[in-house]
Amino acid sequence: MNQLKAKKALEAFLIEDIGERDLSTSIFTSSCNGKGRFIAKSEGVFSGAFIISEIYHLLGGHVNITVEKKDGDSVKKGEVIARVEGDITALLSGERVILNLIQRMSGIATMTRQAVECLAGTHIKVCDTRKTMPGLRLFDKYAVTCGGGYNHRFGLYDAVMLKDNHIAYAGSIENAVQMIKEKIGHTVKIEIEVESKTQVEAAVKAGVDIIMLDNCQIADINDFLTLIPRTIITEASGGINLSNLSQYRYCNLDYISLGCLTHSTSALDISFKIEGVK
Repeated sequence: MNQLKAKKALEAFLIEDIGERDLSTSIFTSSCNGKGRFIAKSEGVFSGAFIISEIYHLLGGHVNITVEKKDGDSVKKGEVIARVEGDITALLSGERVILNLIQRMSGIATMTRQAVECLAGTHIKVCDTRKTMPGLRLFDKYAVTCGGGYNHRFGLYDAVMLKDNHIAYAGSIENAVQMIKEKIGHTVKIEIEVESKTQVEAAVKAGVDIIMLDNCQIADINDFLTLIPRTIITEASGGINLSNLSQYRYCNLDYISLGCLTHSTSALDISFKIEGVK
């Protein structure tokens, strides 16, 4: 993860929540210290250990942090994820931002782990998409890796993906690929979405790096794969989720990208409990 981008994002999240000051913690004096625990209330995969330490660092309070679980570790209900001790104002002011992030990230990591386990024993890799919550992509995609998945492109800037609208404007797959090759450097990969046999053949002829079989039936996927040389990376996406993922186990794909990992995940239930104040 890009630590600079993460830090700037966390600063913005704290400013949004705290504003000028936390009115509720004004009941405490500057000498009040407390102890607290982050506890898993359901089973899953943890992600976001650095969130806890970085948030308390940004708040400037003197907080000692002991993280009991690493990113990617399985957690059970009742297990302690982290223990913190120090300035009670910092502990409570950072609580909600921390919980919001680690609950979401752990939910994403948990779903990703389930998808990876569903395809265990195959060479197919699970990856995410750009269907992330604006402002949270950096954290969402990191959480996917904690669950054992892989990241697709981070944005429009790090890879080319030609979709139906690009192709429609260019007139054909061949035209679209030729036009983009004239604009980008040789180190940038070109991926193209296809939905038919004719489009697969055109994509292969155009010399793309990755072919995504979009919203295709399994029988069509298996048929189309026979037309694609192994030098071209293959991917399937569209309409695939945890409920039907196992049906794709026997497709000779390289990747399956799942938008549900980030746009339809449920937060892992995690709580923060203060043990006492001195």
